[in-house]
Amino acid sequence: MTQEGKPKAPKHSQGGTGRSCGLCLFIFLLLAGASAVAVCLIYRPRKPRFAVVGAAIYQLNATSQPIISTSMQFTIVTRNPNRRVSIFYDKLQASVSYRNQQITPAMDLPPLYQEAKSTVALTPLLGSGTVPASAEVVNGLMMDEAYGVVALRVVLLGKLRWKAGAIKTVKYGVYVKCDVWVDLKKGAVGPVPLLGAPPCKVDI
Repeated sequence: MTQEGKPKAPKHSQGGTGRSCGLCLFIFLLLAGASAVAVCLIYRPRKPRFAVVGAAIYQLNATSQPIISTSMQFTIVTRNPNRRVSIFYDKLQASVSYRNQQITPAMDLPPLYQEAKSTVALTPLLGSGTVPASAEVVNGLMMDEAYGVVALRVVLLGKLRWKAGAIKTVKYGVYVKCDVWVDLKKGAVGPVPLLGAPPCKVDI
């Protein structure tokens, strides 16, 4: 029985706890967004540059339809053109496509930190035995190998963050497309000449 005149204990509101969590989340997102805006406004970070400078074909066999055997390695050079902003690549995957069809499984690359005004070379070995391929890919590869020139596309897909001092931006998606033309004769194995490799297209 409650004694007369004794004040009752206040009831805690569950809604108040939820509002507090929501407010904390809002403040965190606001600060993260402000940091990203500050980096962009003060330092104006530029996109990294990518280029393919070397290629080696160990296996590209299109004789067994509807599968092909692939194993190839590309030397990809990336340049951070910013003077005071470094770049974190949190996740990067590399693959190769031919006629807009992927012919190697996506390969996870290790995290990469790139300092300002620095150049880094990546040499992923792509391919894993046989992969399914359409008739268009198989027939196209056989014709191109007979001609001696094969057009391939090296693709990098992942996330990056810019860092200036103690400030890091949020993660941005990065999509890199590198079109290359290789001098590939049927039966050739190992390093092959690049007949064309313009600068890669970088979308962020």
